[in-house]
Amino acid sequence: MTASFVLVSGGYTGGWLWRDVAAGLRAAGAEVHAATLTGLGDRRHLAGPDVDLDTHIEDVTQLIDHIDAVDTPEVVLVGYCYGIYPSVGAADRRADRVSRLVYLDSPMPQDGYSMIDQVREQMPDGPARDRTLTQQERAEDGWRIPAPSVEEWRAHGNLAGVPEEALARLARLASPAPAGPYAQKLRISEVVAALPTTGVFCTTGGTMDIAALEALVASGLPLVQHLADPRATFFDMATGHWPMLSVPDELVEVLLRAAAGEGHRLRSAAPAVGPA
Repeated sequence: MTASFVLVSGGYTGGWLWRDVAAGLRAAGAEVHAATLTGLGDRRHLAGPDVDLDTHIEDVTQLIDHIDAVDTPEVVLVGYCYGIYPSVGAADRRADRVSRLVYLDSPMPQDGYSMIDQVREQMPDGPARDRTLTQQERAEDGWRIPAPSVEEWRAHGNLAGVPEEALARLARLASPAPAGPYAQKLRISEVVAALPTTGVFCTTGGTMDIAALEALVASGLPLVQHLADPRATFFDMATGHWPMLSVPDELVEVLLRAAAGEGHRLRSAAPAVGPA
């Protein structure tokens, strides 16, 4: 069966971000649907103070619902950066339609936490963390976060490998982002944890890779033990945070391999040995 992908981008962007990756996947015979979330991209005119995470979850859910379930019963759902939050929310609602959930250089959303909550608790100190946590302060009218300038993209965007023409396109097409989705707490069930998953780490300038994750699993940290499930696979990509712009052909290959269940698998932590 031909793979079908739903691609969900992060803040300030839209379906246009996936142009080269979508073309590569289609050339390989895949079906591709690139989501544009409410208030972003060519749907920026729909932005408003009432747009929240539930709005974006419904965007992705509706996209899945409008992919013919007879011809395409299952999709590979790819969430990039913030886009993983509405992706996970939609996967919770439509688990029967998701064959694999791909975390593309993204956090691992948790029930009861907003993106801002997770950045505050889990992101290492630094300019990127500070900038994310002060988004609300920079929001116009209390809800509209201005799109970064070219200079801001260069300073904070981890653009390793992105060609100048792609950066210019990113700056030209980036839209302001509604603040509500970042602050709303995600509500998901255990259904999501039962789905086959793939994690893709962009390791240039990033804070996580397969080796670091293996060390966390080996340490016995409860939060990550489910990632040793044999259905969970992982890839490292030696590029910055924008692989669809910096190495689109490589990302196409990774996504096709992920859809086929390929990738590195982790070993679970060894059980503690009790006293003799």
